[in-house]
Amino acid sequence: MTQRQRAALDAALRAAPHPADETLEQRRAGFVLAMGRELPAGTRTTATTLGGRPAVDVVPGGPTGDTREPGVLLYLHGGGYLLGSAETHAGLAAQLAQRAGVPAVLLDYRLAPEHPFPAAVDDALAAYRELLERGTSPARTVLAGDSAGAGLAVATLVAARRAGLPLPAAAVLFSPFADLTLSGDSIDALAATDPLFTRASLQEYVTAYLAGQDPADELASPGLADLHGLPPLLIQVGAHEVLLDDAVRLAARAGAADVDVTLEIVAGVPHVFQNRFGELDDADAALDRAGRFLTDHLAASKDTSPAPATRTRT
Repeated sequence: MTQRQRAALDAALRAAPHPADETLEQRRAGFVLAMGRELPAGTRTTATTLGGRPAVDVVPGGPTGDTREPGVLLYLHGGGYLLGSAETHAGLAAQLAQRAGVPAVLLDYRLAPEHPFPAAVDDALAAYRELLERGTSPARTVLAGDSAGAGLAVATLVAARRAGLPLPAAAVLFSPFADLTLSGDSIDALAATDPLFTRASLQEYVTAYLAGQDPADELASPGLADLHGLPPLLIQVGAHEVLLDDAVRLAARAGAADVDVTLEIVAGVPHVFQNRFGELDDADAALDRAGRFLTDHLAASKDTSPAPATRTRT
């Protein structure tokens, strides 16, 4: 079944139109259709603001963590810094939040080319800072993101460390786009295998996002950053994507910086395959593992968090 599912997904992605002459508005509309998925039954969503930007609160059905001190998942959507929104990724984030047992908040960070680097990093850092200012314990906070959002999640951790903020308990990264210098060998080696991206298409995103700024800046390419002091990371990537080396080298760099890191390479699947939950067994299994990873680190954080001043027993 798994092999047939993988082959069917690859064929569908290759058959999908990839017109090079679409306007940015058309690409953004198409991305909504490509990424949007239904929310799990019982999920509640509410429009809000965070760090001065629009955001969406997502509360999945069922238990949502420790009622003594609820946790939160800050989710940063993908889309190459040009596409996507909180709404396009609410389904994927809700699936992860449900498995982790915590509510999520998805941030609508500013997009390029209207708002080039470092606008997205500034917005994500402001969002994380506001969560802390609201009284959310960093030990009960986790980050996640996919593609550019996964790279942005790492950049947010680096920026938070720079700013002297306490870091969250853990982060989950789906297919991170973490090296905007495009120096990974897999970009060319897997060009025929990846049904979605090429070096040229990646360069379009980089050019629009950076607007002439240095692609080696550690907040633009956190895969090249000093990662010392970061919290535990789970990185999941498909073996059929040109960004494979971004994930592999990010994991190696994190490990060399004495960061607890887990790298999962899933055979036969494309970029952000987790969004194919419900139709691809690999996606559901990967989300299950990611949810357990976050749950484990949130549970571990409870051992070191202070007890409430008073507690009523009945």
